[in-house]
Amino acid sequence: MTAFAYIGAALAEIAGCFAFWAWLRMDKSAGWLLPGMASLALFAWLLTLVDANHAGRAYAAYGGVYIVAAILWLWAVEGARPDRWDLLGGLICLGGAAIILFGPRGSPA
Repeated sequence: MTAFAYIGAALAEIAGCFAFWAWLRMDKSAGWLLPGMASLALFAWLLTLVDANHAGRAYAAYGGVYIVAAILWLWAVEGARPDRWDLLGGLICLGGAAIILFGPRGSPA
């Protein structure tokens, strides 16, 4: 469930932010804003589905997933093929996200 929540959240956040980008930077109509805001609300809700004891930890781990999703968006939507540095950086971020989310936790001091 965590993977689906993170992937859905990443797509919703990127789509919502892109709607604002399109309006402000690509001269698209303000009609892009309503679905953009709905997408950002969906993003926030999806992050609440992540099985984590602390919101900050869930958000920190999500950061790695978001970075990889943004690289995929760059390729799929914007047509710019990621280079080896994009791919390496994305893999490093996913590794960090996995450590944050799934690392063993001792009892609190």
